[in-house]
Amino acid sequence: MNSDYFTLANQFEETTVIERSKFICNVKNVINEEDAKDFVEQIRKIHSLATHNCYAYIADDKGLIQKFSDDGEPQGTAGMPMLDVLKNKKMYKTVAVVTRYFGGKKLGTGGLVRAYGGAVDSALNNAQILHMFKAVFLSVETDYDGYGKLQRLILSKNLPLINTDFNNGVKVDFVVKKVDFDTFSLEFTDYFNGKVNLSVVNEDFYPFK
Repeated sequence: MNSDYFTLANQFEETTVIERSKFICNVKNVINEEDAKDFVEQIRKIHSLATHNCYAYIADDKGLIQKFSDDGEPQGTAGMPMLDVLKNKKMYKTVAVVTRYFGGKKLGTGGLVRAYGGAVDSALNNAQILHMFKAVFLSVETDYDGYGKLQRLILSKNLPLINTDFNNGVKVDFVVKKVDFDTFSLEFTDYFNGKVNLSVVNEDFYPFK
């Protein structure tokens, strides 16, 4: 099972010009393949007069749902180089669309590969990237004395705090990396002498810093 991957915090656009051809790269995080397809269509509508709208995406958190298109460019010169960048950077649940406005000068197959792959690589280097880790979402219910003690534990471990609810005691939701969960669970039990319960709410990916 995949334990981590990278994705984008938000949509990012970057434009490069090569031999008078304009390459506009849009990259975005997606929920699933349908979301990726919708984004491709959105860019196609925005740039309906462009010469090409090539794309590549990896639409799941395991790196298995992959698709690309050269959109009229010579086979293998656009979509595949774009997909290779996503794979090499482990950018999952991510879609990339590179729009080309032809500038009148042909780049050749090698030039196209470098242009399309380079556009995605440059955009990802400049965009805000999230490192997603397999995580366990936890919940603890305690009294106000226990809350202070729990706060110190969470801060000492630098764990992301999701929510705190003050109502008939205190309910704290936080998250720990899956790989650290067993060790943390034992430490938690010792820390509270077995008097406070640690509840597992869910397992999913979370962007740890």
